[in-house]
Amino acid sequence: MAKEEPLSTSKDLKELQKKLSLLVESIQNNSKVIAFMKSPVGQYLDRHPFMALTVLVFVALSAIPVGFFLLIVVLTSLAAFVGVILLEALVMTVGCLALLCHRCSFVHVVLNVSVITIVESVVARSRLNQQLPNRPVTQQNSSGDCQLAMKSADLEGLYQE
Repeated sequence: MAKEEPLSTSKDLKELQKKLSLLVESIQNNSKVIAFMKSPVGQYLDRHPFMALTVLVFVALSAIPVGFFLLIVVLTSLAAFVGVILLEALVMTVGCLALLCHRCSFVHVVLNVSVITIVESVVARSRLNQQLPNRPVTQQNSSGDCQLAMKSADLEGLYQE
């Protein structure tokens, strides 16, 4: 059984090497990679493999923190946006409730003032009617001149005294 393990391991390694070579070929045949390798930066990195490895490691290691930073920025912006909407909704709700309370109290005050004014008016009229002597009802002139009839009635009252 010990002999079977190295044979299966070597088969697995050969299969892995074959898959890796197919992956490298597909990457090298990609049109974007070909265009990059024809650029001056790609030619420089092709001539300096240590620099290419350094850039690759730097990009790979900086991708995680940059990704986390961008994720935090997006989540913070989203939270701020939702928070602003919730805060605005809260302020509008409180404002609407305050306005509703103000309007209800305003209606209450207006109704009270109207009732008090009407009651005072009725009371004042009744007291004035009680305190002032009743005037005789003036007869209207046949020509419809009411002022003339009132003046004549007043004059008759003066002669009687």
